[in-house]
Amino acid sequence: MCFLFQPVAEASRARSLARCPTLSMTPVGPASPRFPLFLTRNATLDLRIFEPHFHLNDMASVPESLHEAVPSARTSRELAGRISELGEWFHNLNLHGVPTAPHHFLGDFPNIKWCQIAHAIPQDLSGATVLDVGCNAGFYSIEMKKRGARRVLGIDVDERYLKQARFAADTLGVEIELQKCSVYETDHIPGQFDYVFFMGVFYHLRYPLFALDNLIKKVGDSLIFQTMVRGSGEVQDWEEDYPFWNTQIFEQRNFPAMYFIEKSYSHDPTNWWIPNRAAVESMLRSSGLEIADHPEPETWICHPTHVRREGQYVVERELEGTL
Repeated sequence: MCFLFQPVAEASRARSLARCPTLSMTPVGPASPRFPLFLTRNATLDLRIFEPHFHLNDMASVPESLHEAVPSARTSRELAGRISELGEWFHNLNLHGVPTAPHHFLGDFPNIKWCQIAHAIPQDLSGATVLDVGCNAGFYSIEMKKRGARRVLGIDVDERYLKQARFAADTLGVEIELQKCSVYETDHIPGQFDYVFFMGVFYHLRYPLFALDNLIKKVGDSLIFQTMVRGSGEVQDWEEDYPFWNTQIFEQRNFPAMYFIEKSYSHDPTNWWIPNRAAVESMLRSSGLEIADHPEPETWICHPTHVRREGQYVVERELEGTL
């Protein structure tokens, strides 16, 4: 099912945003010249009443209950008010017909990303366990629970995002666990998980490879890895070794490289390291992962085929100086 949200008031000012083929929404008002829209306006700050227009298309982020009942305008307004009270949302969730961030500068995010990777993850996750690292408002956690996962644990260091995720899960009637925890501390979480989501976190870390090597301990079957990618999107085979005086390889645009952001990128000082595609795939392999799928330019599905060396994880051997 697909929805087109049109605010009742100021319809003459509305202009449609083309996003994921399954969703279109109408933003109201301009962005600040310095900051993108998602940083300057909450989708629901104006507390406008949304009219849902129904189309018979499937939409991943729409709860099944919406197929049975359409919320009243009053209910939608009340829900919009509660969404607004939780501050700015980065995940645009569809909560019974009310979007949490329809003015997102990336469009209907993260549904536009999910549209491209959903097919690479089994539709039936009955009995599976899922760890969602940097869960934000819980979009991926909710999607995994909707596919029947037995247990879903979402972790984040931002209490605001965790409160949003709790509210979204409660509103949709989805049972997920939420915990304040850093990616650097995941080794304290008991056991492994069949599926580990590591989406949109890597480039926000000052120590990204350490985080990846540490997180691998939690991966039982699959790691769903996504990062911002800049520079070359092409890959090629490289020799096993090069002589000390060969500096030409570092001038090749396809050579694995990460860009260090000293100050800020996209008005976000937490964007620390941004790799090119070759660097992403090299790091994943170096950590002992086998790349099984690359469903869209920023996402990889990996399996932990050789994450241990002589019985120890890479990060353990590195920390004790035996790698």
